[in-house]
Amino acid sequence: MIEQVLSATNLYKATRQVERNKGANGVDGMKTTALSAYILENRSLILSTIRTNSYVPNSILGVTIPKGPGKTRLLGIPTVVDRWLQQAVSQQLMVHFEYDFEPVSYGFRPQKNIQKAVLQAQGYINDGYQDIVDIDLQGFFDEVDHCILLQLIYRKVKCPTTLRLIRKWLRAPILIDGTLKKRRKGIPQGSPISPLLSNIMLDVLDKEMKSMGLRYVRYADDFSVYAKSKSEAKTIGNKLFIFLRDRLKLPINKAKSGIRRPVNFELLGHDFTRL
Repeated sequence: MIEQVLSATNLYKATRQVERNKGANGVDGMKTTALSAYILENRSLILSTIRTNSYVPNSILGVTIPKGPGKTRLLGIPTVVDRWLQQAVSQQLMVHFEYDFEPVSYGFRPQKNIQKAVLQAQGYINDGYQDIVDIDLQGFFDEVDHCILLQLIYRKVKCPTTLRLIRKWLRAPILIDGTLKKRRKGIPQGSPISPLLSNIMLDVLDKEMKSMGLRYVRYADDFSVYAKSKSEAKTIGNKLFIFLRDRLKLPINKAKSGIRRPVNFELLGHDFTRL
């Protein structure tokens, strides 16, 4: 797979995408406007280090942004060159994974969006599925187990060079307020590859819910399940709690999770009632 990643066409597409996205500088201060010139001068050396497994990614830059009243979110900003390479890998990973994702997964996917997720949820409610299992994954992006994630990728991608690259990006230390901190779990929000990696991880949850015959909606780490009675919803919630804990090693915020009715349920910023 690494040769598809490093093909001229794929790298050019990745360059254009990173330049369009713009974004903040990483730890080296390079701007996206300098990327094309840098690639022109250093491309051969970069590709050689990747092929020989000697490429070492830069640290990621920790940037705190407001998330809501009194809340913040820590972003991990890779350097522009690492963003370029991550975008190139992500484009090829999509070929292997996107076709197999479940249709009711709406986040970070082509032809999917928040509006479609909300309409799907409203459809369940209108059909009488009004006891809603609302589970809050506590700090999902910070809690992703690297070993589990890499094993999931390995199911479809056997290329050791590509897997080593992904592992290096996952383990890259983060610079926060001048202090370099090691990372042993989690996916840094702010990198081009993070959305796809999060979907690869949570597709396991999607397939478990599908096998249980559940009606559910997922947008990134925000998901809900729709049942016809409170007792059924409680049973579903308990089973999913155990699955998330034991299979994916993901903690649940019990204080923010529970069984809701449409009148007191909010999904992705939208309120619900039965129409």
